[in-house]
Amino acid sequence: MKAAVLHGPRDLRVESVAALAPEPGEAVVRVSAVGLCGTDYRIWSGDRPVRYPLVMGHEVIGEVAAVGPGVTAVAPGQKVAVQPNYSCGACPLCLEGNWNLCLSRTAVGIDVDGGFAEAVRLPAHVCWPAPAELADDQLLLAEPLAVVVRAVLRGEATAGETAAVLGVGTLGLLAVQVLKSRGLRVLAVARSRRRLPLAEAIGADATATTETGPPVRAARELSGREGVDLVIETAGTPEAVEQAVELARPGGRVVLTGLPHEPSSVHFFWVVRRELRMIGSMIYQDEFPEAIRLLASGAVQTGRLLTHRFPLEAIQEAFAAHRSPDAIKVAVMPGPRQGT
Repeated sequence: MKAAVLHGPRDLRVESVAALAPEPGEAVVRVSAVGLCGTDYRIWSGDRPVRYPLVMGHEVIGEVAAVGPGVTAVAPGQKVAVQPNYSCGACPLCLEGNWNLCLSRTAVGIDVDGGFAEAVRLPAHVCWPAPAELADDQLLLAEPLAVVVRAVLRGEATAGETAAVLGVGTLGLLAVQVLKSRGLRVLAVARSRRRLPLAEAIGADATATTETGPPVRAARELSGREGVDLVIETAGTPEAVEQAVELARPGGRVVLTGLPHEPSSVHFFWVVRRELRMIGSMIYQDEFPEAIRLLASGAVQTGRLLTHRFPLEAIQEAFAAHRSPDAIKVAVMPGPRQGT
């Protein structure tokens, strides 16, 4: 079979590799599409160290091609979305239900070979069945949507409340839709105006940009009070964390989903003075079924978020496109639906 194998920073080659066969408890998934995200780009560029050679790609969807002994949850021919993180299952964190925090967690496409290939071998329990009629373009966003669903649930989003979403990349645009589906009024905040019309088109009640300063006024106008009830931060920058504190009303909640790689100058005086709840949200636990339900019901639409498609043979072009200002979600299509 064909796979895009990373042999070193930016040294990505599409080559023939051995066909995969499932071991006990495993499934081999024939890959239909894989989303390309910032983590993939950091690995490809060498900013994030990994072992080489490696097949990247963790936002995987496809069809089960074969299962190993003992597998009953999925069957050949079934459409699935892949949960690309799994835990050791034995440590105290796993045993108490916090498997997403497991210090020995395995990440597909990072720690083990992933989906930039015609097929991928996985533990069967990370393959979530999806309706056969659900379009690939929708299902492809299941993994980032599961991240957002968990963040919204941890923020205890309640109908009738107001919320602000910081960042209008893939996660932010999905967060706007999840919050709207739960009956909240939503402010979308971005660094520039470029994607704000799209945020409005998918449901944001108001938008603001940080180009002209902190968007506190917009948050107050939307809520009619000191700030919004809930802030979902998806930008992953130190500045976004600081802004999240400024946008929340006294007694409000701030959920952080981004992973800033630099320290943030949060004014904790205001965290205490406003009695804010700051909540971290790390990937997901059991949110994949809800993400798939939202996609299947049409409550979350992805058509305008999937901006670029490339066949496996053009994967280098996909990485270049990821950095384009016009790109939101770039997809690699190893399966029969290839195209750009």
